[in-house]
Amino acid sequence: MKRLVLSCVSAMLLAGCTVGPDYRRPAILSGATPAPELASGHEATFDGAAPLPPRWWQLYDDPLLNGLEEKALARNTDLRVALASLEQAQASLRGVELQRTPQTSLTVDPTYGQASGDANGSPVALKPGAVYDAMESISYDLDLFGRLRRSIEAGRADVGAAKAALDLARVNVAASTAEAYVSVCSAGLEIAVTNRSIEVARQALDVTQRRFDAGIAGINDVVRARTLLRQTAATLPALVTQQRSGLFTLATLTGDAPEALPAGVAACASPPLIRTPIPIGDGASLLARRPDVRQAERKLASAVAEIGVSTAALYPSISIGGGFGTTATRLPDVVRDRAFHWNVGPLITWNIPNLSVARAQVATSNAAARGALAQFDGTVLTALRETETALVTLARQIDTERELAAARDDAATANANTAKLYSGGVGEFLDTLDAERTLIQADNSLASATAQVSQDQIALFMALGGGWQDTPAIAETSLRRIAMPKR
Repeated sequence: MKRLVLSCVSAMLLAGCTVGPDYRRPAILSGATPAPELASGHEATFDGAAPLPPRWWQLYDDPLLNGLEEKALARNTDLRVALASLEQAQASLRGVELQRTPQTSLTVDPTYGQASGDANGSPVALKPGAVYDAMESISYDLDLFGRLRRSIEAGRADVGAAKAALDLARVNVAASTAEAYVSVCSAGLEIAVTNRSIEVARQALDVTQRRFDAGIAGINDVVRARTLLRQTAATLPALVTQQRSGLFTLATLTGDAPEALPAGVAACASPPLIRTPIPIGDGASLLARRPDVRQAERKLASAVAEIGVSTAALYPSISIGGGFGTTATRLPDVVRDRAFHWNVGPLITWNIPNLSVARAQVATSNAAARGALAQFDGTVLTALRETETALVTLARQIDTERELAAARDDAATANANTAKLYSGGVGEFLDTLDAERTLIQADNSLASATAQVSQDQIALFMALGGGWQDTPAIAETSLRRIAMPKR
């Protein structure tokens, strides 16, 4: 330790000495370790060679969705909170950076009292009187061991983490807005399908009722047909609730009342879909783009810098400074030469007898840095897992939708055939009823599968971490606009 102190003091006029480890970016981000490939085996669904566009929602070519995204990214309250946190981090960094500039203070201390005669060498008590004292001091921390430099390094990393947190909030808001819009449109689609199914069931009931009136069909056929109609109609309230809930969510995300949303949103009955290969980029661009990975990396950098801050407490703090002032017993004398005084010199502070506390803090900082490294590794693994899961889920859901579309076509053909036979008096009612139920189920299953494809596409874009670049400015709220309570 003594050798390090002497070497730093000798180099004071050159560059100083910065204790603690120097930070290096993790290998997975610097390119030393290759990132994994994406979309392996799903090239027909995804385009790994094309980069993900910053505003991925524009791939849907849906003006309503574009407008909702613009409004949400400008007015969402979560983004305003994240922006305020970033401004706090930036203000804290400015405060640390200013500690590297000369610090000044002015003290003015007019008092009235009686000084101690013994303390002033007088054999008798001194008379009470006024004392006018003013002092201007200036000091500069030499930062020989890099405490301030490491503090600034940690502060800059904290600002980077706060920026990443804001970008992560943008990703979540963009995806949540698209999810809510998809929920509204999917509910609209399923409502339309259900209404068509209700009409099919109503037509079947009409045919059965006429056959019953003609004495061809029995009353049980009418009851069964009416039951099918009522069961189909019973699914509507839940779909309407889903639609309204999606509208309420959109209103919250965009900072609007539900009735202020564009009229076309509530009327949407076709969820947005991308039917061409989706551009996703490669694994390296994924990790560079995901804000949570960047946030974890910046937190790691801050934790490593804090080790240097803690280590600097093991060594003396040296600053130079001085001051000048005036002290007089009468107010007119404060400007006389005999009242002025000044001093200059170094100030050395070193808690030599109590280094155990500083060593404990160094151990704490080292443990925190190891935890931050583990958190970064976990964030990278989570990013890869979420993306690969989203890719597989979407690819398989597209296959499911394709099979259900074929099943729905078959059900429609079978229903048309049985209905024709039944209306001609050849077919059985139970066969007709079963065909109608199958068609209704096939229609609903296909609508649900299509809605799920749309939701899975949004989940993929969220996993890819896009949507924070090239966004509109966030509308800030001044404290002056907040109504203060009246007294």
